[in-house]
Amino acid sequence: MRKTSVIWLCGLLSLVLGGCTTPAVRQAEAVVAQADSLWQAGKMYGIDEGDSASLAQAYETLSTFNSPLLSTFNYQLSTDFSRLCYHYGRLLREKDNPVAAMQVFIDATHSRTRDYHILGRVYSNIGDLCHLAGDFPLSYDMFSRSADCFLRNGDTLLYYYDLNNMAFELANLADSSACLLILRQIERIPELSALSMMTKSEMYLKCHQYDSAICFANQLCILDENNTTGLLIKAQSFSFLKEQDSAALYADLVLRHSSLLSDKQNALYILTNDDSRKNIESIRQIAAERSDIQQLLKIRQGKLSQAVQLLEQDLQSKPDWRKWVILFFVVLLCFTAFCVPYILRRHEQQMKEQVTILSDKQATNIIDSIKKHIDTTDINSTLHWKNYKEMKTDVDLYMGGLVSKLETHHLNEVEIRFCILTLLDFRLKRIAETLNYSYPSGIKTLKKRTSDKLKTTPLELKNYLLHKL
Repeated sequence: MRKTSVIWLCGLLSLVLGGCTTPAVRQAEAVVAQADSLWQAGKMYGIDEGDSASLAQAYETLSTFNSPLLSTFNYQLSTDFSRLCYHYGRLLREKDNPVAAMQVFIDATHSRTRDYHILGRVYSNIGDLCHLAGDFPLSYDMFSRSADCFLRNGDTLLYYYDLNNMAFELANLADSSACLLILRQIERIPELSALSMMTKSEMYLKCHQYDSAICFANQLCILDENNTTGLLIKAQSFSFLKEQDSAALYADLVLRHSSLLSDKQNALYILTNDDSRKNIESIRQIAAERSDIQQLLKIRQGKLSQAVQLLEQDLQSKPDWRKWVILFFVVLLCFTAFCVPYILRRHEQQMKEQVTILSDKQATNIIDSIKKHIDTTDINSTLHWKNYKEMKTDVDLYMGGLVSKLETHHLNEVEIRFCILTLLDFRLKRIAETLNYSYPSGIKTLKKRTSDKLKTTPLELKNYLLHKL
């Protein structure tokens, strides 16, 4: 049975460890390495180089092998899988498939990797998808997780980038005080000055402080003259201030320079409300452009909403590890409180039983030794029965001070003699003849009285005396 178990265990370990080195897995790992190499060069696998089908096949392969059991034995497998999910998710986003991209990113968060740099990038992409879908509280949460990962990995600049993303979501939620609190941490980073300006201008726009929004948008455009976000913020701010000429000017610039559909949609909305440009030809052109863009935006928004729903379902179904840890410690505490004392009591009882067995055996040996030194047929002469002091000396010598022990219980001489004869296995009839007691009533009364003084029962009297030896 034991040999069979060992063989089975060895087979399982071979399957676990050997399964991670199959040709399909090695090929998938090669795809991950190539994707990493392109990523470090600023390129994307499946767009700049490589076959996107290879990336999809590698994802399917590592998804099969990335079970909790295998990833426990092979940490590198989890890391490769998380990196592959990051590359594949970016490719799916580029191909305008946000639902599939979200699922791949979610798979990365379920891996057991401790590569916090990759996890940070994954959470940042998830946050960006939530932002595009308009779910700003959820995107704030994802950017916060991303910032925590970058902070744990020591990626300082990326950490501040995500802080700015969190501030931008707060700006969208019109929470100016919390937004400014985060921006104060970012302003000292020169590489992020343009981002912080953009976030501030967006915040003031959401808070209806249009002059301040224009001020920071101007500073943003000074740092980057082709920054379409700054141009759009100025167009929107002037539109709200009823300065239609300025609003139309910047809206035109947005249409010429921006590649984002949402920016174009907002610029066209401003131009539609510009009475000075409304003639039959321009109205038809703007209306046609708005109609096309609105249709594209509607389709994209639907996809993004599905992606966010996928994330929300995962967050609701994903167990909170802290609850499991608390439950584990509660079970452990209950086990310690109830089972451990029982085990200790059981062990103590077994030890007592063993000691009792040894004591009984030792007492039996003592009685056998005493019987060799005395003449049980003539107990009177052997133990100086008539002279109590001499008898006490002999009994204490042979029986380990038994008489002295019994005297502490206030037994009289007759009761002590009765105990000695009981230990030597004398029957009650013979004890009655030796002590000149009537049989059976008198000797039974003596036995009962002696047992009461020793606080035991007549049936347990001999065992009690044996333990006194």
